[in-house]
Amino acid sequence: MRYRYTQFDERFRQMERLEQLKNLFLQLLMHTGGNVGEALEWLDLLAKRYNLWGDDLDLEKFKQLLIDEGYLAPEGRPGRAGQGEGPPGALKPTAKAERAIRHDAFEDLFASLKQDAFGGEHVTPYAGRGGDRLPETRPYEFGDRVQDIDFVHSIANGIRHSGRGRFRMAEEDLEVFEVEQTTSCATVLALDVSHSMILYGEDRITPAKRVALALTELIQSRFQKDALDVIVFGDQAAIIDPARLPYIQVGPYHTNTKAALELAQRLLARRKHANKQIVLITDGKPSALTIGGRLYVNSYGLDARIVNKTVEEAQACRRKGIIITTFMIASDPYLQEFVDRLTEANKGRAYYADLQNLGKFVLVDYVRNRRKEI
Repeated sequence: MRYRYTQFDERFRQMERLEQLKNLFLQLLMHTGGNVGEALEWLDLLAKRYNLWGDDLDLEKFKQLLIDEGYLAPEGRPGRAGQGEGPPGALKPTAKAERAIRHDAFEDLFASLKQDAFGGEHVTPYAGRGGDRLPETRPYEFGDRVQDIDFVHSIANGIRHSGRGRFRMAEEDLEVFEVEQTTSCATVLALDVSHSMILYGEDRITPAKRVALALTELIQSRFQKDALDVIVFGDQAAIIDPARLPYIQVGPYHTNTKAALELAQRLLARRKHANKQIVLITDGKPSALTIGGRLYVNSYGLDARIVNKTVEEAQACRRKGIIITTFMIASDPYLQEFVDRLTEANKGRAYYADLQNLGKFVLVDYVRNRRKEI
């Protein structure tokens, strides 16, 4: 005989609906640049249109639920860093909401990857210490870890050298497993916030922000010894707190790629990591340059003056051992020509990605290359 516990079924459905509404709200919060009121208005509109509230929920109850669970807080209480005072009764996202947005972006991107997309843990061709064990062995050296000793081969060596009837193991009998080399990596993520990121009605900035959020979560959860700095660039380049990523918005800016590369080099100069790299996410050509404290702008075609100065910065990065990986969210041939020239000058990497596969390219590339001597 089979029993159905309808009371529990209904409770599970309610919990599932609440989780879906919370996820939808967090996505809208990112789209609105952290404007809680606007995100709630959009949520109410969608919920009424598609009957998401049900009979037991409405906007006010859901808003109170978000406050009770720590996703929202009144403006006067601790919440998102850098948030100014708002009108009476205004709400702001909390650190918990920011963590949830970052985690959701990470999970969504990784869920779309095939299980073998990363090729395991991406073993570097070099042997070292601190990584996963390899099948190859070598003679023991002073300072090797005890847990890396291959006891089967070591005992066999001792038996072979001692002869029958008398077992004796010497230091030269010991063998240890090779372990894959793990290296630390300092990364500067440079995100284009120029006007072209929303040009012609296409939202390019939101997928780019989601990738930046996922990369932040990846480093914090899996590669905690790595370092990540985030900068945004338009007319100028500026450092931002990664916690502000969900709320970054495009401005009426040109694209000063040279300023982004200059700032990234200054940040990486402070880091002591073995590997240093710049991840550049952009959709357009460089169209601005700072000369003598003033902004020189040319939005038409590829200005040789701007391009040459930008390429010179890529060459300076190469001399310092800094690899530039460019993710170009555009397919125009003349833009690809510029990226090819930038990549050749730096001996770096370039990907021509659409908005659907941008996340896969960025995350897979990071995992693959963080353990290489680049």
